[in-house]
Amino acid sequence: MDTNRTFTLVPPARLEGYGVRLREWADADLADLVTLYDDPEMARWTPVASPFDLDAARAYLAAAREGQAEGRKIQLAVTTDGLLPRGEALLFRSGSDERDLELAYGIGPAHRGRGLAGRAVRLAAEYAVREIRPRRVVLRIDAANAASEAVARSCAFELTDEPPVRRVSRGREVVLRTWRLRA
Repeated sequence: MDTNRTFTLVPPARLEGYGVRLREWADADLADLVTLYDDPEMARWTPVASPFDLDAARAYLAAAREGQAEGRKIQLAVTTDGLLPRGEALLFRSGSDERDLELAYGIGPAHRGRGLAGRAVRLAAEYAVREIRPRRVVLRIDAANAASEAVARSCAFELTDEPPVRRVSRGREVVLRTWRLRA
């Protein structure tokens, strides 16, 4: 594997396994996006707008499509039936090292506690290794986010000893630890 190259992200035609289906977002999903993201836990752990209303959903979907058109990221609805979005899985070039692929995910409040995040992360990580072939697949997680750290461990990610990554989200600094997919 060439680990010195950057990559362009192209959404998969179909991504299915572990009882989940990941699909592209559609205009018809705007109300579902609001239901998923207008949530205090999403606001706490993700950089999405809060409150998250239809205008925020439209802007979010437009930004997702722009990033996808530029080959920088793929944002996929997490479903169990190919229809109803229950969350989201994101794949994007890492800002720290563009040879790395970063995964992020969120599951809506009504769908948590069912293992959807772990199944979606496993499926997306396997796709990334097989098709995109980045240098590494990483997660960046706030140390206080115990639920996300549990997902990372369950999906064969291990905490690295790299210095924390600092990002600004809604005007506040967020400190994230790096987890990498074990070989």
